[in-house]
Amino acid sequence: MVDTRVQGGTGREGDGGDGGDPIRTFPFPVDLSVLGVGMHVGPMGSGRTWHAADAPLERVHRIDFHVVMLFDEVPVRHMIDFAEYETKPGDLLWIRPGQVHRFSRTSDYRGTVLTMQPGFLPRATVEATGLYRYDLPPLLHPDAAQLTALRSSLAQLQGEYEDTTTLPLSLHTAVLRHSLTAFLLRLAHLAASSAEAARHQGDTTFTLFRDAVERGFATNHSVSAYADQLGYSRRTLVRAVRAATGETPKGFIDKRVILEAKRLLAHTDMPIGRIGAAVGFPDAANFSKFFQQHTEMTPAAFRAELR
Repeated sequence: MVDTRVQGGTGREGDGGDGGDPIRTFPFPVDLSVLGVGMHVGPMGSGRTWHAADAPLERVHRIDFHVVMLFDEVPVRHMIDFAEYETKPGDLLWIRPGQVHRFSRTSDYRGTVLTMQPGFLPRATVEATGLYRYDLPPLLHPDAAQLTALRSSLAQLQGEYEDTTTLPLSLHTAVLRHSLTAFLLRLAHLAASSAEAARHQGDTTFTLFRDAVERGFATNHSVSAYADQLGYSRRTLVRAVRAATGETPKGFIDKRVILEAKRLLAHTDMPIGRIGAAVGFPDAANFSKFFQQHTEMTPAAFRAELR
């Protein structure tokens, strides 16, 4: 991840899956942070040293530390846990330890990046800021007032991080923890508010469909079956899903099935036939055809690319 100049022997294999997880995990590079403290904050952009030239950023990988990116200028697409997120200027991405992700063109990444080593903050702060709330959305869209406050807080943190002369190291680190906590509390409030707003959209046709797909995608790929289950006409379901997502109900279902298949291919050593059965394709050939149709890769090729 950012500042991961740990390529070339310092990446390590993650634990998990049947027989091991093939996705490389990169640790927090303590030696690259100012004075070796457990965090880093600095600019992203052309000519900025915010990642190593040989770090595998555009390949799927995992980190064991927190990353927050505040974006300026051009839109960026970033994959987290095999879901694609498109950011715009003023958006933030919060990537937590253990999440699989992949960069797009790193030259497009402009703004400020914060990285933090687990254990840098005390447990009470970790709980108050929801550092390990994997249920919260990674992509955040602050309004103008929230963005101003976040930028101010992050600038204060960056100033304290770069000031290495006015305080002894112990006090410097303590001030950083307080400044970081202030920023993360604002960020956590934004994340929790975003999740709550999404829940309060109500039981609309789309949200009911979305929840039904989440429960049943492994066995039910039929739009008509979901429409019957929810008590809607197929036409009503098509209109609602298209209005909410821009895609058809069938496309929405297929995307969820593909996401689950990618996760199983990446994180486990399950045979491809078993993975197909787990997402509703008892016939392995049909699963391979479906996967290739949606990804332009066979399941075996997708798995091999990660190893």
